[in-house]
Amino acid sequence: MDRLYPRRTRLLAPQAKLARMQERGIAQLRARIARIEHRGRSRHRVLPFGVPALDERLPQGGLACGALHEIGGNGFGAVHGAAAALFTAGMLARLSGPIFWCLSRRDLFAPALAGVGLHPDRVVYAEAKDDAAVLLCMEEALRHAGLAAVVGEVSRLSMTASRRLQLAAEASGVTAFVLRRWRSVAAAEEFARTTAATTRWRIAAAPSSPLPVPGIGRPRWIVELIRSRAGECGIWEMEACDAQGCLALPGELADRSAAAADGRYAVTA
Repeated sequence: MDRLYPRRTRLLAPQAKLARMQERGIAQLRARIARIEHRGRSRHRVLPFGVPALDERLPQGGLACGALHEIGGNGFGAVHGAAAALFTAGMLARLSGPIFWCLSRRDLFAPALAGVGLHPDRVVYAEAKDDAAVLLCMEEALRHAGLAAVVGEVSRLSMTASRRLQLAAEASGVTAFVLRRWRSVAAAEEFARTTAATTRWRIAAAPSSPLPVPGIGRPRWIVELIRSRAGECGIWEMEACDAQGCLALPGELADRSAAAADGRYAVTA
């Protein structure tokens, strides 16, 4: 073939070499940007989910501690909002130490949190007047390194506010969770706006696991990782947190994502 088209072979060789040089240059540039982004930041431990399909999408194999994470339900609905709260509580249950939880509505059901491993004795509750007060309480609480995590329930989260929380979490090593709770459809649509959170999650309730006999099986959620800094996004159908706060992939979906399962579930903004 080279004998038939010698000129073509000579032209392709420099192009391939140039492409390889460009790939190496892009890789070096990405590594340099990553070093700049993490310069001066303290390295904190991570909290693995124990589900390889999920952990492999996160840059260090787990949820970064000492960072801000944002969780919301799938749209304007109490059922999906409750699933998001329990998803958050399951992560908190696997941390060691006291939890500071700030809210503006008295509708948090402590026995449900205990059902996913978060004992009420570990939680310090604070009631604030509105979103602005909740964010101020969160920022102040994040300065106390003796806390395991700080949680705040808000309907809106601006880039400026999220950036302040992210910097405060990095400085103290305390993990911050913003639980988005909406009072209107318009507020729920704002979840599409970008924030400074290290990860952003959207949780939807799904039909429970089937049983061989009549009854209600283990609850299931559609867990969507819609942003992961230096990681990858993904969506999974998962069994809800157990009494230790651990998630699990259903047996029939262990090798598939929710998107590839059967198309029954639609996740909306």
